[in-house]
Amino acid sequence: MMIRKIRTKVVVLGAGPGGYSAAFRCSDLGMDTVIVEERLNLGGVCLNVGCIPSKTLLHFVKIIQEMKLFNNRGIVSNSFQIDLNGLRSWKEGVIKKLADGLNNMARMRKIEVIHGCGKFVNSNLLQVEGKSEICEIYFDYAVIATGSRDAKLSFKLCDDARIWNSTDALELKMIPDRLLIVGGGAIGLEMATIFQVLGSRIDLVEMSDRLVPAVDIDIVKIFTKYMNNKFNLMFSTKVKKIQLEENAIFVTLEQHNKSLSNVKLYDAILIAIGRIPNSKFLDVGLAGVQLDSQGFVLVDKQMRTSVSHIFAIGDVVGQSMLAHKSIHEGHVAAEVIAGKHRYFDPKVIPYVIYTDPELSWVGLTERVAKTKNISCESSIFPWLASGRAVASNCQQGLTKLVFNKDTHKIIGGTVLGVNASELLGEIGLAIEMGCYAEDISMTVHAHPTLYESIGSAASIYDGSVTDMINMKVRMNNR
Repeated sequence: MMIRKIRTKVVVLGAGPGGYSAAFRCSDLGMDTVIVEERLNLGGVCLNVGCIPSKTLLHFVKIIQEMKLFNNRGIVSNSFQIDLNGLRSWKEGVIKKLADGLNNMARMRKIEVIHGCGKFVNSNLLQVEGKSEICEIYFDYAVIATGSRDAKLSFKLCDDARIWNSTDALELKMIPDRLLIVGGGAIGLEMATIFQVLGSRIDLVEMSDRLVPAVDIDIVKIFTKYMNNKFNLMFSTKVKKIQLEENAIFVTLEQHNKSLSNVKLYDAILIAIGRIPNSKFLDVGLAGVQLDSQGFVLVDKQMRTSVSHIFAIGDVVGQSMLAHKSIHEGHVAAEVIAGKHRYFDPKVIPYVIYTDPELSWVGLTERVAKTKNISCESSIFPWLASGRAVASNCQQGLTKLVFNKDTHKIIGGTVLGVNASELLGEIGLAIEMGCYAEDISMTVHAHPTLYESIGSAASIYDGSVTDMINMKVRMNNR
């Protein structure tokens, strides 16, 4: 096999959101940059087999649900038949459009993309074995952005097309009549949302005793009620045994250390119990890069590893394993390499579960604020009092803000409802800017809108609300 030698200022391993963002920023700052990526397209797991295809399907099933609602109410009378081949083609078309855009941007920046698996030889040499050649890349700086992969169950399973990870599920090769989802995190809940609308009967098992431990229990109780109306949630439960037969999968579940009385039958199982870093096959030890006990790369706030000219970003450095976090980390790494004084030190990072309804949160919850001995008070605006929510048939939502009682500054917020992910932006910016409750309540919000609920929640806190009974005025007048 031919060996090709390349000399570059920066090499970026991995072309997910963090990787391509780091590479593009390096190039824009005038540095020769090479990307090493196993996939044919840029975009990583997020674009090719993760965030984008799942959100494409979630958008589709949301429309189907709304049309069924109008059909059930006699407003429309069309019957709906889903063409699975057409749905797959539409999803692939979305991925291709975005991937083509990224590939074009790399070409316009004159960034060379080497396809293959990169491994460190030493702290300044990376070897990439491709299909037709071996590339030796000599670099001044490296950015490790190799992401993560699905975690597996503790017991070994033989290969079977009916045992899925999230990538398998998004291929839509079949819609199982009976689907077991193992794991109640964001991936498990989002996949359950998709397949329930597509026609699957779903059991979702979760080892802990609740969904979304990071969110306040008052919100989680409401969220869990909505999820339980769509599929069967089984808490404090784990998979004890999986028996694969020709026409069914027999699963023994254990709850509170007691086997359930009956073995359940399924047509497919989706394993969604978390993700682990892709650091094992990089030979980072040969470069002197240190990992923690779980395989995550250790970095400082400038995204430097234990080797000063090697950086790491994204899922491979640990929580939070989110695309938007990795993008900002990629920018920081690139700018530090260029000699700028940059640090990754955000006040808050937003979190979203794209179910129906969506659940999103940012900053401190009440529970966390209290554990930090912060005197806090929350205000909740129910969407039943929102004209736009009622008109849009999403009145089951709510907006919750958390304020520091001593300073009256916003420190956190949670939104449960349609497009909660989009509403969260104002709350995140308000926390970053150190806004007071009055700053938010006195900001003119368009009416009727869903984001208007943020201003209303702030006005509940400062006692100026008029769209609801003003409890603070009533208490003060007693």
